[in-house]
Amino acid sequence: MELRREIKLSPPDITDAEINAVVEVMKSGWITTGPKTKKFENEIANYCGTAKAVCLNSATAALELCLRLLNIGPGDEVITSAYTYTASASVIDHVGAKIILVDTAADSYEMDYSQLESAITSKTKAIIPVDIAGVMCDYDRIIEILEKKKHLFSGKSDIQNAIGRVALIADAAHSFGATYKGRTSGSVADFTCFSFHAVKNLTTGEGGACTWKDIPGIGCDEIYKQFMLLSLHGQTKDALSKMQLGGWEFDIECTGYKYNMTDIMAAIGLEQLKRYPKFLKRRREIIEIYSSNLKGLEVKPIEHISNEHISSMHLYLVRVNSINAEERDKIFYKMAEDGIATLVHYKPLPMMTAYKKMGFDIKDFPNAYYQYKNEISLPIHTLLSDEDVKYVVDSFKRALDEVRKC
Repeated sequence: MELRREIKLSPPDITDAEINAVVEVMKSGWITTGPKTKKFENEIANYCGTAKAVCLNSATAALELCLRLLNIGPGDEVITSAYTYTASASVIDHVGAKIILVDTAADSYEMDYSQLESAITSKTKAIIPVDIAGVMCDYDRIIEILEKKKHLFSGKSDIQNAIGRVALIADAAHSFGATYKGRTSGSVADFTCFSFHAVKNLTTGEGGACTWKDIPGIGCDEIYKQFMLLSLHGQTKDALSKMQLGGWEFDIECTGYKYNMTDIMAAIGLEQLKRYPKFLKRRREIIEIYSSNLKGLEVKPIEHISNEHISSMHLYLVRVNSINAEERDKIFYKMAEDGIATLVHYKPLPMMTAYKKMGFDIKDFPNAYYQYKNEISLPIHTLLSDEDVKYVVDSFKRALDEVRKC
C-alpha cells in the first residue's frame, strides 16, 4: 500500500506574490479600504464584463446588500434553493422578508424550475438561485419564468420598478470565472454575488464582490454609490477621503452597515486574479483525471462542462449510487483514515435546526434529500499533484468496496 498522504479539501494557493503584495500594503500606511480595493473592483468588473463591481467583506454581505438596495423587507417573499449553504437564505431573514425554499429538480443540484414558477406570487420580490460547485444555473430559463410572471409584480422602489419584474440575484459564491452559453458569471443575472473566502478558487482570506447589469433609468454610478453608503455606515466619504487634508467633514445618509473590504484583502485578490487563468486550467486538468479514473464505478460526478456551460470547477461533487447517508458517512471516515479530507455539499436547509424552527420539513423536499444522502465531495485545489489525485481515487475506491461488502 502507498505511503499515507495528507490531502486537504481546499487550501488557499498562496505564493510570495500575495505575501509581498500584503507587505507592500502594510508598509504603505493605508491598510483599510483604499486604492487597492478600488483597483480590485475595476479588475473584477473588467473580468466579468460589467461596468462596475463593488468589493465587500463576504458574499453574504453582497447578497444582503442587494436585498437592501432593492428595498426588500417585511411583507415580501424571496425564493431560494433548499439545497445550499445557509447564507443563501439567512440574508432573506436578515432583512425581514419571508424565506421561500424550493426543492431541487429530480437528480439535480439546481432548483426545480417548475416549482420555482409555481412559488412566485405577488409578494415575491427576488429569486436567489445558487451556482453549486461553480456550475451556473439555467439563467435563461429563470429569466423566462420571471418575465412570464411579471404581471404579478409590483415594485416598492424606483430600482424595483426599473427592473419591472422579480429581481434575479445570483448566489455565485462558487462560480467566479464560470461561463453560461458563452457569458461570464457576473454578467448574466441582475446582480451577481461572489465569495473570496479562504476555500474559494480565488481568495482574499475573507471577502466578496457584487456585479450588476445595466438597469434602464438607474445610473450605474448611483447603484455603486448606494452600495458604498450601505457598506460603510451610510457615510458619504470613505475613510481614505476623510483623512485627506481639509476633508474631514461627511454626512450620514442612512444607518448603514460595516461590510467593506480592506486593501490588505484586495492586495491578495489582485495577485490571485493575475494567476486565475492558470488556476482554472489546473482545476480542469484535475477534473479530467478524476473523471477518467472513476469510469466504470457506480458513481455520478457533477457535470462541470457541457454544451451550455463551463464551470469554475470549484468543487468535485460525486454521488454514489445505491447507498444511504450512513454508508456515505462510512466512506467519509474511511478516507479520513488515509489522510484525505472530504466533505458533503450540502445538508439541505430544512434539516438544519434554524430552518426547522421556521417550519420547514425535509419531507417536503425529497429531491434535495436524495441528492444529499449519497453525495461526497472529493478534494480539488491547485496544490494537488496528479499523484495526489490518483491517491484520492484509490482511497475512494477502497472505501467504496468496503462499504458495499458490508
